[in-house]
Amino acid sequence: MSQAESGRYRAGQTALLATVAEAEPLVEHWRRRFDASAAAGIPAHVTVLFPFLDVDLISAAVIGDLTTLIAGHDSFAVRFDECGRFPDVLYLAPTPDQPLRALTESIATRWPEAPPYGGQFAEVIPHLTVAHGQPSRIFDEVEAELADRLPVTATISSVSLFVSDGQCWRPHANFPMLGASSNTPPRQPGSVSIHNS
Repeated sequence: MSQAESGRYRAGQTALLATVAEAEPLVEHWRRRFDASAAAGIPAHVTVLFPFLDVDLISAAVIGDLTTLIAGHDSFAVRFDECGRFPDVLYLAPTPDQPLRALTESIATRWPEAPPYGGQFAEVIPHLTVAHGQPSRIFDEVEAELADRLPVTATISSVSLFVSDGQCWRPHANFPMLGASSNTPPRQPGSVSIHNS
């Protein structure tokens, strides 16, 4: 989450995230120190789409469309074997990353007015940010500490909608990935887990 990582939030911004609870024991210490989104309430995650629609545009119809669209994707196992870097980010690289790319692409296709990262990048690379905006020596230190504790495996089985109040991010709704082959019909908007806090 580029704006969140720099510590600037706008009230009403939303993000669609695949949270990765299994990675928290490994990355929580480093994220709290070197990733502003952690202190603002964002758990370890791979961003599916940020920024998404402003919260005032999140209607029952949008919730229903997200429910159906995300339910059509299969849950999947992911493994974080190694670190990767962007110029100002140290991250864990998920394998496989194609299911995450497919989630992003399907949601961005449905809502072209909300391109990933505001359209800043030609290619969106799925990643779990560990540290942001630090000198390379800090990235080297963190990466060396993480290397001995990898891999981390996780199951991605849902996508969560988070909302910013300008200071903190809070979960708003959770959308299970039921899979196209599932015999379970897509959940109706009223059965989606929505958090009102």
